[in-house]
Amino acid sequence: MNIYDKVEIAKNYIQKKMMPNAKIALILGSGLINTNTTKEINIKAIIKYDKIPYWPKSTVDHHIGELLLGEVDGTEVIIMSGRVHYYEGYSMSEITFPIRVLREIGVETLIVTNAAGGVSLNMKPGTIMLIDDHINLMGANPLIGLNEDKWGERYPDMTYPYNIEYISIIEKVAKQNNIHIEKGTYLAMTGPSFETPAEIKMIRLLGGDVVGMSTVPEVIVANHMNMKVCGLSCVSNYAAGITKNRLTLEEVIENVDLASSKIMKLLTSFIREIYRNV
Repeated sequence: MNIYDKVEIAKNYIQKKMMPNAKIALILGSGLINTNTTKEINIKAIIKYDKIPYWPKSTVDHHIGELLLGEVDGTEVIIMSGRVHYYEGYSMSEITFPIRVLREIGVETLIVTNAAGGVSLNMKPGTIMLIDDHINLMGANPLIGLNEDKWGERYPDMTYPYNIEYISIIEKVAKQNNIHIEKGTYLAMTGPSFETPAEIKMIRLLGGDVVGMSTVPEVIVANHMNMKVCGLSCVSNYAAGITKNRLTLEEVIENVDLASSKIMKLLTSFIREIYRNV
């Protein structure tokens, strides 16, 4: 069965279960689904990933693996609670399958979030970084292979992978809510091992401000399908070598949880701001 048919089957299943009319979708990464999420977003329906045909299932404990339909002041949003990663053994096509389905459902704006290690010295743990560009060091691209002409052109432009209007809006609502944010470049590597100190020096020289193990494949496919993208990273730890401390998943989750209320306030304020243009 080809990917078009699989996407259509998954789309039909979701629409039968929740009938979404959302133009906005959020991918909430490590640690971001918690009580702060339900405070800001009114959840109406939930589908577990393992019930959706062909939808990849997360093998990572801290990624819940649910598709949520919710509302922000009457604006309908679809929320991916957790994602799958290249390091889990999935192909790039499988990682980005949910983006294809969301676009076919009618989503026009994709908001991506992630936990990332701080490479630049001003990216301290707990910092929220607005992504204005990225570097792909994953050694693969989700568009390799035959182009899906139905969804996008063979050579999509990536001059502005993160919508410049949305960048301005996030900066505006951050100021309105008195939330400090930084702006910078996200660099993606495969993981699942954290980077070495030497690799972090390389990333800094290349222009990466934070480093993570996700997001870039999703953003590439979203651009391929002519979706507008907004991205936020939560700096969950100093990258290797900046301090003498070893890196742990527990530190990542703890710092993301501490910053989650600010991130959700930013996201819901952003949704309210753009709704009139969607």
